[in-house]
Amino acid sequence: YGRYTQDLGTFAKDEAARLRLQEGDTPRPRRPSELLEYTQGRCAPCRVCALQCQRFLISKVGEDWVFLILLGLVMALVSWAMDFAIATCLQAQKWMYGGLDTNVLLQYMAWVTYPTVLITFSAGFTQILAPQAVGSGIPEMKTILRGVVLKEYLTLKTFVAKVIGLTCALGSGMPLGKEGPFVHIASMCAALLSRFLSLFGGFYENEARNIEMLAAACAVGVGCCFAAPIGGVLFSIEVTSTFFAVRNYWRGFFAATFSAFIFRVLAVWNKDEETITALFKTRFRLDFPFDLQELPAFAVIGIASGFGGALFVYLNRKIVQFMRRQKTINRFLMKKRLLFPALVTLIISTLTFPPGFGQFMAGKLTQKDTLVTLFDNQTWAKQGLSDEFEYLGILEAWHHPRSNVFVTLVVFILMKFWMSALATTIPVPCGAFMPVFVIAGAAFGRLVGESMAAWFPDGIHTDSNIYRIVPGGYAVVGAAALSGAVTHTVSTAVIVFELTGQISHILPVMIAVILANAVAQSLQPSLYDSIIRIKKLPYLPELGWGHHEKYNVRVEDIMVRDIRYVTLNCKYRDLQQVLHSTKMKNLPLVESAESMILLGSIERAQVGALLSNQLSPQRRVLTLRQKVLSEDGHRLSDSSIRFQISTEASSGPPARPALRKPLKPALKRVPSSPADSPPGESACSTPQPPPSVRERCLLPSGSNTPLLQEEMILGDKMTPAEILEWEEQQLDQLVDFSSAKIDPAPFQLVEHTSLHKTHTIFSLLGLDHAFVTSIGRLVGMVSLKELRKAIEGSLTAKGVKVRPPLASFRDSTASTSDADTTALRQLWDRHQHHPMPREASPGGDDDDDAPK
Repeated sequence: YGRYTQDLGTFAKDEAARLRLQEGDTPRPRRPSELLEYTQGRCAPCRVCALQCQRFLISKVGEDWVFLILLGLVMALVSWAMDFAIATCLQAQKWMYGGLDTNVLLQYMAWVTYPTVLITFSAGFTQILAPQAVGSGIPEMKTILRGVVLKEYLTLKTFVAKVIGLTCALGSGMPLGKEGPFVHIASMCAALLSRFLSLFGGFYENEARNIEMLAAACAVGVGCCFAAPIGGVLFSIEVTSTFFAVRNYWRGFFAATFSAFIFRVLAVWNKDEETITALFKTRFRLDFPFDLQELPAFAVIGIASGFGGALFVYLNRKIVQFMRRQKTINRFLMKKRLLFPALVTLIISTLTFPPGFGQFMAGKLTQKDTLVTLFDNQTWAKQGLSDEFEYLGILEAWHHPRSNVFVTLVVFILMKFWMSALATTIPVPCGAFMPVFVIAGAAFGRLVGESMAAWFPDGIHTDSNIYRIVPGGYAVVGAAALSGAVTHTVSTAVIVFELTGQISHILPVMIAVILANAVAQSLQPSLYDSIIRIKKLPYLPELGWGHHEKYNVRVEDIMVRDIRYVTLNCKYRDLQQVLHSTKMKNLPLVESAESMILLGSIERAQVGALLSNQLSPQRRVLTLRQKVLSEDGHRLSDSSIRFQISTEASSGPPARPALRKPLKPALKRVPSSPADSPPGESACSTPQPPPSVRERCLLPSGSNTPLLQEEMILGDKMTPAEILEWEEQQLDQLVDFSSAKIDPAPFQLVEHTSLHKTHTIFSLLGLDHAFVTSIGRLVGMVSLKELRKAIEGSLTAKGVKVRPPLASFRDSTASTSDADTTALRQLWDRHQHHPMPREASPGGDDDDDAPK
């Protein structure tokens, strides 16, 4: 006993052989694949081998590393193909411009028309195919990773629109980036791969698994964009996640590293590179990269970049708000959707025209060429004179015979700064990281470096050695600092190291990035949080810099006290009033209006379904049919009805009568017994009885009349006045919650919970609302709206209680007030005298647990 005498696999084979011998030569149906290995024949081994290979492949497809390899491979191919197409478009613009050098007017027309056509096509194609592809995509991914479902953001249609629209936008030469859109593209690729691989197994349909894969996809997007896997993982964590699950760490690194490797291998295969190197390789000296006396200059770059990043975010938001608040302009642009992108492109292209104003701002260079020149380790100017350096190749764009390099850099920074802020508002797929990184950050750092080189032409003396200042190192520091200030991230320092291939300036870069973040976070939200506010996405802002006073705020200071609720003994008319008076998706269910004991929550759709079923035409037809049958003398007796109900619906011991509806039917959804019906009302008139009971109560035996035909016959016999009177009678009946889905444990907070803890709980669990209780009684509700207003400091909305500063400092020695203690004792005494209904014990003796 309790011991197997034979192995289970051997027993199964013996049984299969015995059954095969018993069947003999009788025709048998085709064997399933599970029994294929027991088949005898010449081809049986081949079939068994094929079946085992199929099982092995299907099982391995479900492994995470297979999914991540596919994701990295697809994203590397997409990134390389897009870079190739973008380079081809930019080369075509240069070819058109250079071929018309005999006529300046034709050059201007070609220089302006080419990007205008590409941007207009990108905007129109995106608006027609998938408007969700407009913009960066990181704000939407932050919202999706929090648990909010955004429709059509991760579909194949949006993927196609994003890829084609981004290729055309970047191919136009406008100051736009591809880092943010690549995060969105990688997330869409992961979602589409999950749907495809779900054909092999249902585990890809798991929501938690998809969220984890989306988090890894965000790292892949940055990694294959810059060939920076380490910085990509860290950047994706900082940008998209409030709390990051460590179990996703290896997924992000694995997929991002594989994607970056394939991306650089494709460049070598296409003869663009000789070997796998950094995208923007620098050659700064390693023995003495910088002097300690240069650290104040690097700190100045960080502080100035913090102010510059806050100004960029502010300018970008004000441009969008201006376009939306001007009703006339907004109405006009809504009708002419392609006019705004075409007009912005025309203005920027005109200002960057090389023979015109573009000669003072290196207008001929693309973003890649600009970054290569700014990272150059040679000094362009000494003592402020530009003619002491021989400009060769693409460096010639920075040379102007009537001005020095300082004027060119200042004009370049000022013009490109507002151009980038304006261009990122165009309704095309675009990002803002690269324009800020290249145009403003690297150029500003180069300006400071050239100034230091002019101030100390022979370098800073250290003992007997003289080391000249390297302005390219200042450009690297400025690029990392300003991009970190705009995005509120520190990982831009790591991205810079992987982009340049050198880590010699790690100390000044980290100092500048940290200072820039400290300044920018105290002034403005990040660019992505600013876009979230503009689009009004349901995302919770961070408790960052300048929010120390929020630690003294409690839930009772910000909760909404006047909320609608549903009582356990309410009528259908009360449900109707609640639905008309509030738009809450989840309604609290309380015991009664006097006690306010929170029993659970019920969805708005469930309340609507209860009301619809009570007032449905089918129920009205059944009532009219009962009336017709009673007039014809075919009414069934009450005793037979009660007998049938008791045999079907009440197999257990009869429930004891109660003065109010018990808690058990609402939470456990068991059928109500006849004893629960109000006095003087038969069981047939109880709301929503089971279908079998209803038909036996109201239909005579042997009746085969279709219900639909009877509805058509009986439906015309009631006048509108009779229908209205019948509905009024139905609304006055008590609600039966036995068929409703009720959450018996909604998330609750006590009124003394701090704002910081509430923010942490909402962020970790992805909540959108929570009920506030005091000793089990419902006293209010907190939602994302109130929490967001409390964090942003705008506690002025209706229903939000505003408290004076330091009002939440209370005596820490008293755990509860006297009023709460008194209320708790009253509540305990009331339940001692009137116990809540409960389920009978298996033995039927309910007095065993009573206090003795």
